[in-house]
Amino acid sequence: MTVKTATGAPARLPESAAPKQGLWAWLNKRLPVDEFIHEQLTGYYAPKNFNFWYFFGSLALLVLVMQLLTGIFLTMFYKPGELTAFDSVEYIMREVDFGWLIRYLHSTGASAFFIVVYLHMFRAFLYGSYRAPRELLWLIGMLVYLALMAEAFMGYVLPWGNMSFWGAQVIVNLFGTIPGIGTPLVQWIRGDYGIADATLTRFFALHVVALPLALLLLVMLHLVALHRTGSNNPDGIEIKEKLGADGMPLDGIPFHPYYTVKDVVGVGVFLLLLALVVFFKPNLGGLFLEAPNFEPANPLSTPEHIAPVWYFTPYYAMLRAVPDQRMGALLMLLAVVLFLFLPWLDRSPVKSMRYRGWISRTALALFALSFVALGYLGLQPAEGLYVVLARIFAAIYFAFFLLMPFYSRIDPVKPVPDRVVFHAH
Repeated sequence: MTVKTATGAPARLPESAAPKQGLWAWLNKRLPVDEFIHEQLTGYYAPKNFNFWYFFGSLALLVLVMQLLTGIFLTMFYKPGELTAFDSVEYIMREVDFGWLIRYLHSTGASAFFIVVYLHMFRAFLYGSYRAPRELLWLIGMLVYLALMAEAFMGYVLPWGNMSFWGAQVIVNLFGTIPGIGTPLVQWIRGDYGIADATLTRFFALHVVALPLALLLLVMLHLVALHRTGSNNPDGIEIKEKLGADGMPLDGIPFHPYYTVKDVVGVGVFLLLLALVVFFKPNLGGLFLEAPNFEPANPLSTPEHIAPVWYFTPYYAMLRAVPDQRMGALLMLLAVVLFLFLPWLDRSPVKSMRYRGWISRTALALFALSFVALGYLGLQPAEGLYVVLARIFAAIYFAFFLLMPFYSRIDPVKPVPDRVVFHAH
């Protein structure tokens, strides 16, 4: 039985990976179990200098599984509809055995998903994981992000609380700014002339069926693309270029057991933090679950301050920073689309921030600061100093991308070592 080495040449499985007798042998004749384990785990060589930032990919996969499982249990009791949605959520929280735990795991999991995804994306900025040959890997990852945003928005509407209702009004009406087709498009999305019963029904169908299927497909493609190109590392060096006599990377180690064990430690810490939030502070001061969402949707009672859940607030701050709603919606769209062009905007001769100069480091620090600041400003009233600051930080956000072809080219860089820098612990 043969598999492929890092160069793509066939290599024989080690004796320990040979098919066993009995049931294992029967299974291997019908499914490539041994080959899968070897190619994806024991035979997949990852760089040996992974650090803290490489926890978040596996954690994102963990949260995805958790969201799918808790979502399945919630759908057993949730009833989409204007007259039933809010009451069914209350029933889950108060009457269903451990329903409160499942609901809080799902709502907290949504925020946890975005936290680990944002940190996962920041890791790519730090070490140039979007650069060649990983452009397609980055593009698929960004499609995962877009699908996750759509999934989160529709799930946010389903509890049919007052903030859910008014938040849906704001977001859906943004599509009305599209010239020509805006008004009929908004009506088509809602399925009615307002956010109503038909909206909940179609959002429920998309949230529990269509978008999860799309997410799973995109995640699978993301993993396939990752294993095709190999993982990046903090030095930005391609480990496949330096191979040993056995055809395996000199600067790589098998993903299993080394990184599976390492990820288990990360999972343990993550689950501890998640449990602290779920059991002691599931609302997190209104960031994860807003107070108006514990009130039924009421078209006649607008919340004092309409704001989306925290992971959308950077884009919401940009929307409100511009007086013209159509221009604000365009700015929001551009803020997300620019991520797709990152592999071609970056002209630096090196990938990793370890070997870049002060210009690139300053630009990345300002970008991170602007994103966090916009997130905070999106939670504040759209008035006075908050609007002025939102415009300043929005300008910094866009400058990071639009000026990248220039500052990344002139930024002084350090020599990149031939082999990865690794210090045994």
